[in-house]
Amino acid sequence: MIKLLFVSSCSACFEWDNDLSYYCDNFVVTLNGVAVKEGNTNVFSLFGLSPDTDYVLGVSGYDFTLPFKTESETVCVSAYSFGAKGDGVTEDTAFLQTAINCLPKGGRLQLKKGVYLTAPLTLKSDITLELCEGAVILGVTDEARYPIIPGEVKDEYLDNYLQCGSWEGIPQSMHQALIFGAHAENVNIVGEGVIDGNAQNSSWWINVKARKIGRPRLVFLNDCKNITFHGITGQNAASWQFHPYFSEDISFYGITVNAPKVSPNTDGLDPESCDKVNIIGCHFSVGDDCIAIKSGKSYIAKKYKRPANNHVIRNCLMENGHGAITLGSEMSAGVKNLTVNRCLFVQTDRGLRIKTRRGRGKYAVIDGVVFENIKMENVLTPIVINMYYYCCDPDRYSEYVWSREKLPVDDGTPYLGSFCFKNMVCDNCHVAAAYIDGLPEQPIKEVTVENLTFNFAENPKSGVPSMATGVKKCCKKGMYLNNVKTLTVKNIVFSGVSGEEIIAENIGKINRG
Repeated sequence: MIKLLFVSSCSACFEWDNDLSYYCDNFVVTLNGVAVKEGNTNVFSLFGLSPDTDYVLGVSGYDFTLPFKTESETVCVSAYSFGAKGDGVTEDTAFLQTAINCLPKGGRLQLKKGVYLTAPLTLKSDITLELCEGAVILGVTDEARYPIIPGEVKDEYLDNYLQCGSWEGIPQSMHQALIFGAHAENVNIVGEGVIDGNAQNSSWWINVKARKIGRPRLVFLNDCKNITFHGITGQNAASWQFHPYFSEDISFYGITVNAPKVSPNTDGLDPESCDKVNIIGCHFSVGDDCIAIKSGKSYIAKKYKRPANNHVIRNCLMENGHGAITLGSEMSAGVKNLTVNRCLFVQTDRGLRIKTRRGRGKYAVIDGVVFENIKMENVLTPIVINMYYYCCDPDRYSEYVWSREKLPVDDGTPYLGSFCFKNMVCDNCHVAAAYIDGLPEQPIKEVTVENLTFNFAENPKSGVPSMATGVKKCCKKGMYLNNVKTLTVKNIVFSGVSGEEIIAENIGKINRG
């Protein structure tokens, strides 16, 4: 009934095994027979546990127990022992970084209740950073305190480059993230505390398009392995909140990610060219895409061939973003084997959003994508697959990008493979049920839609369903599909559609259940 997702020396995360989307019935958790927590979400956590200790988890009213044991550790020390004040006024950067540097392998740095004002901090391998309830890591507002990291640096002796910084899919100089990790392994950042970029009180969100240097992320991980974030809240980053880059085995369990809806480019979580990323039981409310899976632009793809691979997103709540889950548009190395299950999307512009375009290249392959057991409420357009995306590039409005003619397949042509959408209920839709738009020279290989329900709002908003040149505003449009080789349709229910329920153009083969 319940499985253990993650355990550290001081915390544990669990998941109900059911078919519900994010929420479940109310329950009371017991630990060693004592009631310790109430909950109503499929993923829940316990904090403040003792290291190297046996526990038995139970749920009141259920004949069920789950024994587990916390991890051992070498030492646990308080940031206060290194001189940190935690008063929100005195800068604690040197004290916190010294404490991190002093930790032995398997050590834990504990940030107790307090506001720790700091410039960027650098992680190191084999440690745990615990943010207790009431602890806040608060970024300083002075831009000069965030060092500039070059995009890539040439090896002095070999014909090679070290990748250091990134901005929207290319190696580009960027300010150091508030929490920065490079080539680090085996790190846990856990607890009920907050990492706050403090951008709302700074100048980071002003005149963003005029900036020549990339704004800092809240958390940036470059070439890291086995990093876990559990329970913490991340908020108010200058740009993206969490950005794992060229990393593997990165997990996010039960975290919360916040940014004002009007804040610029404040994506929640953008794993880029990463392998094996778990995003489970997380809650997002941000100013751009909640989750955006990426793999760089053409230069990165050709040089390193690092696709986004084997990602799992489950039991998450996405609110207020442009897209709940987005693939691209910087995905020139491809996205493969993505599973999204049991999620809830509320008031996002788009639900499941895939964006690519001519020029992303022959390695820009998206394949093996499954979305299942999804609920959406008040989402403008639930499903969007767009192969004419017109943002983020100098040639965004060029004929090469927007042309509806069948152009030659060349080294710039992306490929979309298999997509499966099953068991979804979308209530109070507005613009369109789905807008799936492939290229004439490279149609989408296969789209399966099964057991989907689209109910439109009584007073819907009109809008553009897909960010592509020539796409017109609409309202209460059904499911539109264009340039798909094989379409499988089974048990699709519409309520309140204006016009045809399914508009299928240039479809090679249609299978109807």
